[in-house]
Amino acid sequence: MDDHGSKLTGIRQIVRLKEILQKWQTVTLGSRPSTPNGSEEHHGDVSGPINKRLANVMCCDSDEESCQSPEPPPDVPKGYLAVYVGPELRRFIIPTSYLSHPVFKILLEKAEEEYGYDHTGGLTLPCEIETFKYLLKCIENHTKGHPVETSVSEQDMASGSVCERLGESLATHPNQAKSILSGIESLGKGIHKSQKLLSVLDKEAGQQALDGILVDVLRTTQEAVISSPLIALAIRPSPGIWEYIALDVQKLFVEELQVAEYLRFKEETVDGSSKGEFTLEVDFGAFNTSIPRPTLPKSIGNGMNFLNRHLSTKLFNEDNLKFLFEFLQTHCQKAKGVLLNDKIQDVNSLQRALRMAEEYLTSLPSDSQYSSFEKKFQEFGLERGWGDNAEHVLEMIHLLLDLLQAPDPATLETFLGKIPLVFNVVIMTPHGYFAQDNVLGYPDTGGQVVYILDQVRALEEELLHRFKLQGLNITPRILIITRLLPDAVGTTCGQRLEKVYGTKYSDILRVPFRTEKGIVRRWISRFEVWPYLETYAQDVAVEITKELQGNKPDLIVGNYSDGNIVASLLAHKFDVTQCTIAHALEKTKYPDSDINWTQLEDKYHFSCQFTADLIAMNQTDFIITSTFQEIAGSKDTLGQYESHIAFTLPGLYRVVNGIDVFDPKFNIVSPGADTTIYFPYTEEKRRLKNFHPEIDELLYSPVENAEHLCVLKDRNKPILFTMARLDRVKNLTGLVEFYAKNNRLRELVNLVVVGGDRRKESKDLEEQAEMKRMYELIEKYKLNGQFRWISSQMNRIRNGELYRYICDTKGAFVQPALYEAFGLTVVEAMTCGLPTFATCYGGPAEIIVHGKSGFHIDPYNGDLTAETLVNFFEKCKADPSHWDEISLGGLKRIQEKYTWQIYSEKLLTLTGVYGFSKHVSSLEQRGRKRYLEMLHALMYNKRVETVPLAIE
Repeated sequence: MDDHGSKLTGIRQIVRLKEILQKWQTVTLGSRPSTPNGSEEHHGDVSGPINKRLANVMCCDSDEESCQSPEPPPDVPKGYLAVYVGPELRRFIIPTSYLSHPVFKILLEKAEEEYGYDHTGGLTLPCEIETFKYLLKCIENHTKGHPVETSVSEQDMASGSVCERLGESLATHPNQAKSILSGIESLGKGIHKSQKLLSVLDKEAGQQALDGILVDVLRTTQEAVISSPLIALAIRPSPGIWEYIALDVQKLFVEELQVAEYLRFKEETVDGSSKGEFTLEVDFGAFNTSIPRPTLPKSIGNGMNFLNRHLSTKLFNEDNLKFLFEFLQTHCQKAKGVLLNDKIQDVNSLQRALRMAEEYLTSLPSDSQYSSFEKKFQEFGLERGWGDNAEHVLEMIHLLLDLLQAPDPATLETFLGKIPLVFNVVIMTPHGYFAQDNVLGYPDTGGQVVYILDQVRALEEELLHRFKLQGLNITPRILIITRLLPDAVGTTCGQRLEKVYGTKYSDILRVPFRTEKGIVRRWISRFEVWPYLETYAQDVAVEITKELQGNKPDLIVGNYSDGNIVASLLAHKFDVTQCTIAHALEKTKYPDSDINWTQLEDKYHFSCQFTADLIAMNQTDFIITSTFQEIAGSKDTLGQYESHIAFTLPGLYRVVNGIDVFDPKFNIVSPGADTTIYFPYTEEKRRLKNFHPEIDELLYSPVENAEHLCVLKDRNKPILFTMARLDRVKNLTGLVEFYAKNNRLRELVNLVVVGGDRRKESKDLEEQAEMKRMYELIEKYKLNGQFRWISSQMNRIRNGELYRYICDTKGAFVQPALYEAFGLTVVEAMTCGLPTFATCYGGPAEIIVHGKSGFHIDPYNGDLTAETLVNFFEKCKADPSHWDEISLGGLKRIQEKYTWQIYSEKLLTLTGVYGFSKHVSSLEQRGRKRYLEMLHALMYNKRVETVPLAIE
């Protein structure tokens, strides 16, 4: 994620400069005529003169990446002061005289507006660092009596409007602009993605030297909507930042578009009209003012760090300390006998009790058990939960005293992460076949099942560990709630309650879908569950109350679209903290599924799903993603959540502000693999060699049957291996096709594909289509002898040894998905030491460091992918140590970044921090809550009514 840059994109940066300086000049200088800029044209994000000034700013800048607490430093000379700037809290030392300058007054107003600026200590300014440096230079010049230049520099700052910069460029180089825009216009009426625009630029580059702002804009354009002579562009200079413009090809005229205008033009281009004068516009932007948000793309996904700064700043106001006390008091009333008792009624009495406790503990040996001083603590007003011995209790007492006296982000996070706030957890995952055995590979049943089971084991272990350290003799309860499937023969999906393997206090609780006619017995696709979920949520609430013996859950975690909308209903009912995990948002999987929703509605019912996703992601308290790309994509690709910023379902509604990827509710928390199942192939003593005869039969048996089709004639070749659901997005047939077309790859390796279940008739339409295509490819390319197609394998433990067995052949794992939100099989393969090639679209691009811990492949370019594989295996053939090098690189990457222990620790800390934030902002969020209720009742429920019930 370092590639996302450390400063704002030029467009957004210059807009901010322009706003501040225009306001300044209005106050102090009055308006000034601008001097023409001639024919000079500037390239890059920020124009030349501004870049020069930014580079020449002279100031005392600590250049530190972060500053833990904005305390007044002791090393500031007389007549100067320290200020802390931007999300990184970079320290600058400036003359105190600058405070009276109009620019600083504007910055302080902005600080007060965004942060509630009313605390002592260092000044904290919500201004980007490079912007601040430039403003210092302007102030310095103005102080010396030099007027602000209004010729080149103001023209450049006005270029914060890309329209003005582009307009100048079009006027300066009309012939080149006309040629390029005509080439784009020739693509024809409709919506065209970035690849087509780049192909036009490539063609033009073959005829003339290309340069200038138009080329820069087109290279950052995600899509163009063409309706001659107009071209509308959706420009994305960096992840999460968008601008919209319209160009007239004939007149070479450009103007800025509002989001709604761009979406309306898009509708009219596709449908011929915008379907009526009035269309509902969904806009959550109005509710995003209560909590500030970061502005640097590199800050996306680090929401807790940013939120802690905001919350600790808020606590600097003594009147706001009541929020922390009320939060603790409310929690103590829910969990009786924890932390505080009725003797403590306000902040002052809490501080007195803590000081008495501190004094008392200093007289005790550090290893004194809590039971030895429990009665004394109760006299102070304190109960269990502070720690198991005097040393741990004293640490917690000091943390809270520090927070009450001088709040800072690190202390707040540590305190909220250590106090006992979570006892009961509910995890929602309605769709698919959710069980521990004999289900993987069934329709809608794959990585999400594995993820949740591993998550629950790690979470229970972490809760028990924390309870011990907190001195609590209690047990947690974790419920995985899924759908009961009475007719799922050969699985436990018809069993109401099932203990999770390897746990004591975690269960799978299954609740059936039902209608007025009774329980729905058959499996239903994840695209068709919507009519059942409202009633299902009501039934689940009843079952939760029974299982928790009248208590409420402390945390509800939703999974995928259906689980998240049910989690939203439950969190609303129980008024508890909600966490959202998307796993995979369908919108990015199916290009143009928004603008063409009516064509896909009968099959996928995207109007229900996209509306449910909007409701869940805006209601939830925090969102967990496995990667940055899941939120905001990369420089060249769109993020799953980012695709929900603005889109349209023509005739239904336009989303002008659906989600802000800079929202501090986003947090990257990557999962790992179960290390009891997935471990390196080199650990010979742990290897499950009793499975080897079965695996050998699976791979090399000459028999063809329902479990394995085609045979491998040459056992000495390495195996190129993949394992996934058999659907269009997983792209297993795409892998088979580009393998089949490359003769050299076929000579070097065998291909083994595990996916789909040929042992029974599939009810999933996508799987049926992919099976048909697989048969066609086998016949067309005569693959028998070099290819093995194995039906889905349900035994995870044996699958772990299967990865290691492939390692023994010096093979590799391939994940060829068109898009993969995370890539759990990638982590599993790498954890076993198997060199891995995975899609560059989605999470695997972050898991793998290309060329060091594996390789990125482009599933849309099969020929290039095949050549990448050929190069690897040829290099390994010439130098076997190359295989070992990539294998070890993958293992090292996993150990550093992807473990369930790291995951569970962070999840519980997030719950504490966002639970406190929910309490602090409850009044401010009432408007959002009502807006969501309205959207649910008037849009979501109406769309659900259009989805037919399944036929039993």
